[in-house]
Amino acid sequence: MKIKDIAHFLELLAPISFQESYDNSGLLLGDRNDEITQALITLDVTEEVIDEAIKSKSNFIIAHHPFIFNGIKRIGNNYWIDRCIRKAIKYDIAIYAIHTNLDNVNTGVNKKLVDILGLTNFELLAPKNNTLSKLTVFVPNNNKDEVQNALFDAGAGAIGNYDRCSFQLEGTGTFRGNELSNPSIGKVGEQEQVTETRIEVLVSNHKVKAVLKAMQEAHIYEEVAHYLTPLSNTSQEIGAGMVGYLPSAIPTEKFLTFLKDRMGLSMIRHTKLISKTIKKIAVCGGSGRFLLSDAIAEKVDIFITSDFKYHDFFEANNDIVIVDIGHYESEVCIKEFLFDVLTKKFTNFAFRLSEINTNPIKYL
Repeated sequence: MKIKDIAHFLELLAPISFQESYDNSGLLLGDRNDEITQALITLDVTEEVIDEAIKSKSNFIIAHHPFIFNGIKRIGNNYWIDRCIRKAIKYDIAIYAIHTNLDNVNTGVNKKLVDILGLTNFELLAPKNNTLSKLTVFVPNNNKDEVQNALFDAGAGAIGNYDRCSFQLEGTGTFRGNELSNPSIGKVGEQEQVTETRIEVLVSNHKVKAVLKAMQEAHIYEEVAHYLTPLSNTSQEIGAGMVGYLPSAIPTEKFLTFLKDRMGLSMIRHTKLISKTIKKIAVCGGSGRFLLSDAIAEKVDIFITSDFKYHDFFEANNDIVIVDIGHYESEVCIKEFLFDVLTKKFTNFAFRLSEINTNPIKYL
């Protein structure tokens, strides 16, 4: 197996373009054409995890958190990142991170939390906009099915739970080719008039390049008349956090016990329990402080996330219950998620779950 085979699948699952601007997802160490024999899946890359990879003969590490995050000007031996880089290179171990791009897809981190808690009727808490474009292309009628199918096969025309969506309108196209042209319809230098179909489809921005290539290859015209329009529509598939409902309301203290049991928590931090029961819940794996106003606006009973500072808890303002379960605790389930999707896709390749608890925070 080559790294590029697994990387390609992971980037279909969570395209790199979905990561936040501050992030560093993707292949951090190694070459996409490198041969790999076994992969170790972890939440974090630490020296202990690299030692585990060496011992288990895993030459590829797939992590949620990037271990190279900020610029590195020198690599010594006094800092943990330096030692990780040196050791991984010495033992020819490649490292890949799938971070906020996996946070931002509606099938990733937060969907896993929703599943663990058994929530229903869930949707993105803070869906993103400016992630879609509209492609309009003009096609002679005898070529419209080939072009439209090529667009669909390349990923255009998907809206929520529907695919192969388009709008069509018939009209008349005119053109005249100069002496350098090679028209598929008509003759050089003569005005032509053709009955054409205007096809419009939505395209996720990360698929635009592939869709335009498919359009060009399927279209019979030498010069394809088309235009791409950026849209400010809100995406149904890309965004931060999720909100959903329990099948039935649960007394608040009973829900907190249920939460600790489902997530394997020894302790939690929370604000005043202002609700007698819990029904509507917002979740965000990792640091979710930036979504507090969205959770309040959604009128959820409780917001489950991590990394709240002391003064942040005051912002609950008796409008919501904030529960901080810890960063590691909110995302360690992603190891199992990645293991499940990768073993189902690559049935003849060995994946291992790291047995190292990489949580840097310890509790007494």
